[in-house]
Amino acid sequence: MKTIGIILAIAGVIALVYGGIDYTRDKTVLDAGPLNITTTEHKTFPIPAVVGVVVLIGGVALLLGGSRRSRVL
Repeated sequence: MKTIGIILAIAGVIALVYGGIDYTRDKTVLDAGPLNITTTEHKTFPIPAVVGVVVLIGGVALLLGGSRRSRVL
């Protein structure tokens, strides 16, 4: 549980810092025999800040809850 909590906490911080995922896509516009024209599209997949906060809180909760549960057993 600690490992999953750490991963979620790190993912939450990254989501809050960057706010989205940028990616590029090559798209073929014209393909006529030896003539090949492509274009590069830059796109962003936004990640809302609320999602980052929820993931961060979930990771911290797993870290704290996992340590308490292991002490009882």
